[in-house]
Amino acid sequence: MGLLSLAIWVPVAFGVLLLALGRDEHATVVRWVALVGAIVSFLLTLPLYGQFDNTTAAMQFVENMPWIERFNVNYHLGLDGISFWFVLLTAFITVVVVIAGWEVITQRVNQYMGAFLILSGLMIGVFSALDGMLFYVFFEATLIPMYLIIGIWGGPNKIYAAFKFFLYTLLGSLLMLIALIYLYSQAGGSFDLAKWHAMPLGQTAQTLLFFAFFAAFAVKVPMWPVHTWLPDVHVEAPTGGSAVLAAIMLKLGAYGFLRFSMPIAPDAAHAWGGFMVALSLIAVVYVGLVAMVQQDMKKLVAYSSVAHMGFVTLGFFIFNDLGVSGGLVQMIAHGFVSGAMFLSIGVLYDRVHSREISSYGGVVNTMPKFTAFALLFAMANCGLPGTAGFVGEWMVILGAVKFNFWVGFAAASALIFGAAYTLWMFKRVYLGPVTNEEVRELTDINTREFLMLGLLAVAVLAMGLYPKPFTDVMDVSVAELLKHVATSKLN
Repeated sequence: MGLLSLAIWVPVAFGVLLLALGRDEHATVVRWVALVGAIVSFLLTLPLYGQFDNTTAAMQFVENMPWIERFNVNYHLGLDGISFWFVLLTAFITVVVVIAGWEVITQRVNQYMGAFLILSGLMIGVFSALDGMLFYVFFEATLIPMYLIIGIWGGPNKIYAAFKFFLYTLLGSLLMLIALIYLYSQAGGSFDLAKWHAMPLGQTAQTLLFFAFFAAFAVKVPMWPVHTWLPDVHVEAPTGGSAVLAAIMLKLGAYGFLRFSMPIAPDAAHAWGGFMVALSLIAVVYVGLVAMVQQDMKKLVAYSSVAHMGFVTLGFFIFNDLGVSGGLVQMIAHGFVSGAMFLSIGVLYDRVHSREISSYGGVVNTMPKFTAFALLFAMANCGLPGTAGFVGEWMVILGAVKFNFWVGFAAASALIFGAAYTLWMFKRVYLGPVTNEEVRELTDINTREFLMLGLLAVAVLAMGLYPKPFTDVMDVSVAELLKHVATSKLN
């Protein structure tokens, strides 16, 4: 069993162990087992960084063995510069989420923690799979723990939100399954991604495949106009569920564009690139305006996620190295920043049991330490230089200007909306005099919450001040992908 298999199956094994540990009388043991499992899983991903060779675009840490031999399905794993950081990000966010739910979750603690650890392993599987069917199995399997997390520990409309999440993402994925079966038949009965990437396909086939993949990945990103499930799900999901959904699960769709849509159907990707750029700009501008009128903090950050992921897809479909690398950096940064924003809202919700902006005011007077963290994360959400939120957006804007000045101008202008809705929310919640008794009685964050937010603050600042380790890993793989996509595959 190689490093990637350990990264996938160790958290799953810990998750299954937690499910076996029984009911809430063992809650303290369960929490410690979950924390040990999350930390061990994260530590197992660190040797990947030490051993990763960023001078080659070839797949590394490859594991390949037969799985379903009759249909030539292989257990085929590997990482390149495009997928590498998402494995570490997933394991890191899982540690933070376990700490976040330590005192907050009091019912079915073993199932809650177990679901997150199993979900962590499955998401790492999505980023590591080099076999089309293995990718599909991991991609769909991630729905199950997240569906349960929303449906069991969510808010008053949790069942509605869980069903909406499941149906939207499942329906999109069924078209992807048809595309995978078609590619399998065209490749002579092989699910090997490398073989699919090298396969010559006609324009019609490429277009149909592109839109089949688009149906699955655009819903997951989520791109406008198939984004409507996200705000409902975020509002109802527990804090940890919102953090993982925003930080990791939205990235599965964006990653799919780079691993499937662009390399398998490059001519269709170029032909429909303008369409993708237009949808991305609508997401950045229109959804930014929608975010501005939200009264629910979680809904505001959910719409903000749609706008930020619009920068990601914009970067991918302008087909230059700055844009694609910027999109990848933005995905990682958004993982840190949106996760931190949702966990910050969770800290307030645990105390006041309201997500409405109008329920707060003057929080800085009673929670100064917490407000300092919230200010950092708000600034990162605006894209302030020196924070993680700036690096990816700046690269995408530079790439967009290189592609077309007006596209770059529109994207850069949209940053104003991001600053407007984030800072206006911060002003109303945190600044000014204390406006009600509930805020007057608030207590500042405890050691657990300080640790949780501190870990994310370090990540946000480290990436903002020194993004080189992130970009160095992906540069060669991005250049190779763009070279591949630039070469026509038409018969």
